[in-house]
Amino acid sequence: MRLLMPVILGLLTACSSGPGSADKTAKSDSAMNVDTTAVVAAVKETPNTLTDAEKSEGWELLYDGSTLAHWHSYNKKSDASAWKTEDGAIYLDSNNKKDGKPFGRHDIVTDEEFTNFHFKIEWKISPGGNSGAIFYVKEDPKFQETYHTGPEMQVLDNDGHPDGKIIKHRAGDLYDLITSSPATVKPVGEWNQAEIISNNGALEFKLNGVTTLTTTLWDDNWKKMVAGSKFHEWKSFGTFKSGRFALQDHGDPVWYRNIKIKKL
Repeated sequence: MRLLMPVILGLLTACSSGPGSADKTAKSDSAMNVDTTAVVAAVKETPNTLTDAEKSEGWELLYDGSTLAHWHSYNKKSDASAWKTEDGAIYLDSNNKKDGKPFGRHDIVTDEEFTNFHFKIEWKISPGGNSGAIFYVKEDPKFQETYHTGPEMQVLDNDGHPDGKIIKHRAGDLYDLITSSPATVKPVGEWNQAEIISNNGALEFKLNGVTTLTTTLWDDNWKKMVAGSKFHEWKSFGTFKSGRFALQDHGDPVWYRNIKIKKL
């Protein structure tokens, strides 16, 4: 950006020189303001970094863009080697196998637990792919999977995966509990920005800047919803008020980046 600004100013100065330039001074100034604003708007933030404003607001990065620091395999069931970090994203390598069998595959979870938070993550899914961002996960050997305790924001190719035809199983849904609306998911291969905000039981989902659902955790209505879902068999599901975040290994390639959190 620092390199672009002198070039832009130089071009604008050249355009305003010559006969009649005095009459065009106001127009040139106006054009300079418009052009520089457009350039600033066009410059994208560097992925996996925090702006000065975000730092002052208390945001923390959960992915540094190059390593799996802050993450480990759930219950340390594997070495998490199926999860790669490349091109500034955490990527699930579904082809990682040993002797023809999946090797190093399992959900990964944050090293830290969180209680009240504003969580942001960007994701893109492969054709026909399925994954999810799971929260309030309790890590304990008595819980075999992350989804035995933690609710999930669905990550899905709605058009290419069978779950796309199931209400409450589509991208952005609170999986098997609440349908998100409106549908704001982007096509396969494009990045989506998801947000999960939980504060003293008030839960809000956002997808690509739009609030898609709100609900209240842990009250009687919540318990009724869980009882009527596929999660009813796991008595601890959706009961914990602090826990880890998980990225789901559903066997399909998926990418995550710009993972950040602000504690509330």
